[in-house]
Order: sequence, then structure tokens, then C-alpha cells
Amino acid sequence: MFVKLQLDTSCFYVLCSTKTSPSSNIGASASVSVSSLEKKIETQTLLNNSNSERVKRLSKVHNHSKFDKPNGVVHEHELKKQSFQQKPHREHSSNTWVDARIGNERRSGDNSTVCTNGKVQTKCSTKWARYGGCIPSMLQALDTVKDLDEALKPWAENLSNKERSIILKEQSSWERALEIFEWFKRQGCHELNVIHYNIMLRTLGKARKWSCVQSLWDEMSVKGIVPINSTYGTLIDVCSKGGLKEEAVCWLERMNERGMEPDEVTMGIVVQMYKKAGEFQKAEEFFKKWSSRESLRHGEDTKTMIGKVENGSQVNGSLSLYTYNTLIDTYGKAGQLKEASETFAQMLREGIVPTTVTFNTMIHIYGNNDQLAEADSLIKKMEELHCPPDTRTYNILIFLHAKNDKISMASRYFWKMKEASLEPDIVSYRTLLYAYSIRHMVCEAEELISEMDGGGLEIDEYTQSALTRMYIEAGMLEKSWLWFRRFHLAGDMSSEGYSANIDAYGERGHVLEAERAFICCQEGKKLTVLVFNVMVKAYGMGRNYDKACNLFDSMTSHGAVPDKCSYNSLIQILAGADLPHMAKRYLRKMQEAGLVSDCIPYCAVISSYVKLGQLEMAEEVYKDMIRFNVEPDVVVYGVLINAFADVGNVKQAQSYFDAMESAGLPPNAVIYNSLIKLYTKVGYLKEAQEIYKLLRSLEASPDVYTSNCMIDLYSERSMVRQAEEIFEIMKKKGDANEFTYAMMLIMYKRNGRFEEATRIAKQMRESGLISDLLSYNNVLGLYAVDGRFKDVIGTFKDMVNAAVQPDDFTFKSLGAVLMKCGVPKRAVNKLELTRKKNAQSGLQAWMSTLSSVIEECDDDYNNA
Repeated sequence: MFVKLQLDTSCFYVLCSTKTSPSSNIGASASVSVSSLEKKIETQTLLNNSNSERVKRLSKVHNHSKFDKPNGVVHEHELKKQSFQQKPHREHSSNTWVDARIGNERRSGDNSTVCTNGKVQTKCSTKWARYGGCIPSMLQALDTVKDLDEALKPWAENLSNKERSIILKEQSSWERALEIFEWFKRQGCHELNVIHYNIMLRTLGKARKWSCVQSLWDEMSVKGIVPINSTYGTLIDVCSKGGLKEEAVCWLERMNERGMEPDEVTMGIVVQMYKKAGEFQKAEEFFKKWSSRESLRHGEDTKTMIGKVENGSQVNGSLSLYTYNTLIDTYGKAGQLKEASETFAQMLREGIVPTTVTFNTMIHIYGNNDQLAEADSLIKKMEELHCPPDTRTYNILIFLHAKNDKISMASRYFWKMKEASLEPDIVSYRTLLYAYSIRHMVCEAEELISEMDGGGLEIDEYTQSALTRMYIEAGMLEKSWLWFRRFHLAGDMSSEGYSANIDAYGERGHVLEAERAFICCQEGKKLTVLVFNVMVKAYGMGRNYDKACNLFDSMTSHGAVPDKCSYNSLIQILAGADLPHMAKRYLRKMQEAGLVSDCIPYCAVISSYVKLGQLEMAEEVYKDMIRFNVEPDVVVYGVLINAFADVGNVKQAQSYFDAMESAGLPPNAVIYNSLIKLYTKVGYLKEAQEIYKLLRSLEASPDVYTSNCMIDLYSERSMVRQAEEIFEIMKKKGDANEFTYAMMLIMYKRNGRFEEATRIAKQMRESGLISDLLSYNNVLGLYAVDGRFKDVIGTFKDMVNAAVQPDDFTFKSLGAVLMKCGVPKRAVNKLELTRKKNAQSGLQAWMSTLSSVIEECDDDYNNA
């Protein structure tokens, strides 16, 4: 087909992965098939043939079939508009020039053929019957008789240009085509023109025989055979499809140097080339330039032309269906929804009837841009234009709705497909089955499985493993095992299939079932490194670390050599389990096997030692890494710097920082944060200020902890203005937390600035930023010192209601308040004794005393 559907299949499950999904072969990319493009280019060359009589006949045939199939566009000198009224279904008509008849060629009703040489060929193969005349007989003779003189003897002296073209084009082997081509050249009576060379250039290019292509091109130059538009189009196309994009661009440049303007088909080939390379801007620019030249050639002024190509979507009205489809798909792949929509609208205004593939592409584009309503509306538009959806249309809609979690709509399109008498294919079932499986829709999935079994559709391994996972996650462990055994007993499961099932069990902690699946794989003699790797992973998930190591050690006895993934997986498992000494042993084995290519496994072991506080062992692993010429990255240095920052070891932290800079690695925000933490611990204000300044210059802002460290440093030194500056920045960004406010409160209180301290306390209470004991004590202490006794009792009640247990510091502040209100110290000590004997009754006594005393104290204060 002209449009090959390629949807984003990231939601499908891929074997041995929980992140991805199987390829569904759904998509929406406009791509010209080789066979159809051959026909287009060859047709143009035939129309340019010097044989005017034959060109007339061929042109007549084309008037009924140009741009007739969704996968092809014919080179012609004039491209006529297609209208809604005229030939709305011409895409289904004959699409080649080969139905034209030559001379006296005709068919008889009994399958006999009267040839131009007067001989009758009977019972010819129907394989080439569409050509009529002697051509089927010629092709059959060439197919069965190796000797060319013998095969072509009946027609050797009467072959026409068209017959030679068809003979060359119909060869399935490039060697046979080249042999025939050389035979034609040896027969002096056979004229070879640019058409024949174009066919051979395409045949050899498809076979990637680039030296032969170059030789043929040189031969054309020597013989004076002038290349035409389709010659360059052919060379550009075969080079692009053959992975030689730069060579394809060179052919385009040569074409331009000769002053030859690409026709529409060649333009489409170039756009396809850029699109395939992902260079969508170049594709658009090339089309705009081409469209501008075409507009000027047809007598349009520049302003009119600009209006037609504005935004790359308003195009010349003479464009074909093929070109419109190519442009729409190019814009879609470039993520340019607006341009794709405008091109589609322009296509309709120009009277070009969209085909199913056009609609499929637009549906896919809308769906990928989260505009499902527009995608659904195109189905109605298809009905209006009598363009019935095909299976692929419904597959796209099923996928898009499932992807957007509209599973009921996806199911509805599946049943609509059936109602339209379309048979769901394997992609339909796979897409919907996966959607059901990840949603644990067991009944719906089993119904589809029954249909597939009844229809003889094979369930692939991707779908099988996805459904195993569905049963496991739905808590139907026994059913999952029966489902797995069905495919195991069939004997067709690959190592990848076993790996996927083992992984499904292992990830959910079902180690026993994972082991059973592993044994089944072993029985089937399908053990591979991948199978061992997922089983080791399963043991790690189940915290069976000894089993993981034993299985790993047994790999070689089963003919499986551990790979880089094997070692990395086991090392990460052991390091994450706080078993760095075991991980270190396998790290050394990995190094001996020559499989260490980066510092990642070393970093895992170093981090594990650091977590356990074994910094000497962490440094030993670091030294091993250096000894084996494995370069540490910024993460390794960050781990070590942070480790020594935590223990306040400035010398070691600084040494690793210096080593990192010597290695040319720029520090990141994490490392700067670690250094500020270190400098705060040891009270290095100047160093902390310098690092904080560097940190603020980075794109990543300082984190909350680091900013709090700086406020703490400033607070300790009563550097109020600097602390306030950071505090205000944090408040604006919403980063200020309970600890931030508490430090500001303490700083203001320490400096006797009770008004600011009280404002902070009020903000903390109103914002719910008092949750821990330290904050409550700080606020209580402030109110007690500042004589705000009602706020004291209010805060204390909040504390009790929040179930925050008061400590000695709390009651010390409360006792000071009572004594300020005239309560004797002896009475306060008695309250404390009561609390220590019985916490609950003591707390109630404190609360009762505070409430009565503070109320009387305030009354006396007010009366005074």
C-alpha cells in the first residue's frame, strides 16, 4: 500500500520487559512501494518515448488510470485535478500502461495468442495474461529456457520498445535482467532508449549493485542517451531506499545543475527521502521551493504563490492524491497538526477525493495529538465520501482509544469492524488483548482468546506473556500457570517467551512459579543467558540472594556465559541488599572477564559501603577502579564527597572534589549541596557562601536543605539581612518549610526582635507549619519570653491536640509563664512531680492550672 500504518506501540508488552509492548505493525506513514513507484517512473519514460504513435495510445490509457491507486502516482506532463463528481473510485481501476495493445496484438477466447510474427502460442501461463499479445509467451519462454537465443528466437527480429521494456521489468532476478539487457545490446537491431536504461537502473539499484548502477550511468553518457526527469527520480529513489541518502542528494543536485526541474513524482520521492531520514523541515522547504517554481511556471505571480504555500500547507491545486498523502503524512510525523489539517482541507477544496489511506493517516495524526473527537469525526466523513474504512482504520482507532484509556470505545470499534463485515486481523486482537490485560479485564480477554482459537489465529509470544502477567496481577495465579503450560506443552515457546513469563512471576514476588517456569525452559533445552538473567532478577526481587548467586555461578555449566547485563544485575541486587562484600566479589570477576566498560557497577558497590558507614572499604573500591583505568563519573565523586560531608571530614571531601575537577568533570548541584552541608557542619561560612553563589548561577536552583543550611549559618552569626534575603526567595518559590520558619524565629528571638519573631510564629500557626516538638517549643519559648500568655496556652493546646508529646523543655517554658503570673516555684515543682509520676494526669493538671492562672493574670493585667 501507499500508506503503511506505523503507530506508537509503546503500550504493547515486549518480551522480557515490563516497560514496553510488542510491535503491532500499526502505523500511518505514507510510503511509496517499490513496485508502484517503478510503474510510475517507467510510465513517464514511456510517455517521453520518441515513438509518438505509441505515446498517444499509452496516454489514452493513462487518462483513465493516472493516480489511480493509493500506492502510486504516474509521471505525466499534465496532472489533472480529480473531482468528487468525476471518477470518485478511480483508485480501483487499472493502473498501468501495459493494458495498451501493440500493433495487431489481440487475444482469442481459447487462451491462444496471435503474435506479431504470425505464430500462435497456445496455453500460455496466466501469470502475465494481463499484457495480452505475445508478451505472456515471451515471458514464459524466458522463465523456462535459459538460453536467450533459443528463448526469444520466435520474436527476435520483431521486438518493439514496449515489449523490451516489459521483458526487462518483469525479471525477478537482477542477473537475468542484466543478461537480457546485454543480449539486446548485442543484437544490433534492437534499439535501447532511456526507458530501458531507467528500468535497469531501478533493477540494479533495488539489488544494491551500486557499481553496476554507476557503470550503466557512464554508458548512457558514452552512448549519448540523455537522462530525463524520471531517470533522476529513479536514482534518487533507489539510493534513498538503499540507505545512501547522501548519494540521493547528489543525484538531486546533478539534476538541478542540468537545469532540470523535478516533476511531481520526483518531488514526492525527495520529500519521502527527507521524511524517512526524519528531516521534516528539509522536506517542507523542498516542497515549498518546488511549489513556488510550479506556480511561477503556470503563470501565477509571486504573491499568489506565497498565498498558496503559506505555512507549507496551501498547495498548488494541480497536485495529485499521492502528493497530498505524502505531504499530510510528512506533517504528521513532524508533529505539525495544523499544517496536516490545512493540507487535508485544501485537498478537499481542490476536489481530490481522499482514499482510505488518507483518512487512516489523518485519524492517526489526530489521535496522536490527543484529538480523538476529530479522529472519530473522520469516520463520518468517510461515509459521506463513500470511502469505507478498512481493517487498518479500525485497528488505528482501537489502538488510539485504548492508549487514551477509552477502553469501551476501543471495544466498540472492534465490534463495528465486525458489523462492517471486516475480519479482525492479528493486530486487532493483539491490540485489544493487551489493552484488556493491563486493565485486568479477564473475562473480555478470554472472550477474545476463544475467538482467536476458533478462527485458527495463532497467539504470539508477546500476547501470551502479557496475558500471563494479567492473570498474575489479577490474583489468579493458578490460571496464569495453566495459561503458561498451554504454550509450554505446545513446544513452540522460544527462550524469549520463557524469559518473559519468568520475569512476570519474578516481578510480583512469585519466586516458586518463576522457578517452575525456569525448569520448564530447562526441560525444553531453551536455556540462554537471558533466561538466567531474569531468574537471577527474580531471586533478587524475592530476596533470595544466595540462590541468585548460586544460579549465576552455575551458568557456565549449562553452556551460558554471563554477559555484562548478568554481572550488572547481580551486583546491583547485592549492593542494594546491603551486601557490598558479596557484590565486590562479582565486580572483580566482571573486571577479570573484561566486561567492565563504565563505572556503574563500581558506583553501586561504593554507594553500598557508604550506606553502611564503611568509608574505608568504599575508598578501597574507588582505588581499584582507578587501578583498572575505569574513569569515575560525577556520580561516583558525588557519593564520596557527600559521604565525607556527612561525617564532617573536610579534607577527604575536598580531595575528591579536587580530583573531580582535575578529571575535567564539572560539579553539579548535588555536589555543591553536599559541600554546603559540610561547610555548615564545620562552620565554614566563607566557603559556603562561595559555593552557594556558584549553585545559584546554575540552571538548577539550590534545594531546600541547602538554603536552610545557609540560613542556619547566617542565623548563628546574627547576619539578619543575608538570612532574610534567602528566606524571602524561598517564600516566593514556595520552598520555605517548617525548619526554615523555625530558624528565622530563633534568629529574631536571639537578637531581641520579638515583633518579627512573633510575626513568624503567627505565620507558622496559620500555615500549619508547626508539627514537630522542636517547632512547638520554639514558639512556646518565644511567647513565654515576650509575655504572650494567651498565645502560650493556645499553642500548648494545639500541641496536645496534635498528639505531640511535650518534653522537659516544654514544661520549663510553661513553668516560667506560671511564675511570671505569681505562682510559687514550689507549686510549679509539685506539678512537675505529678507529671513524672503519671504523664496523663500530670498533663491534665498542667493544662487546668495554666488555663485558670493565665485567665486571672490577663484580667489583672487588663484591670491595671
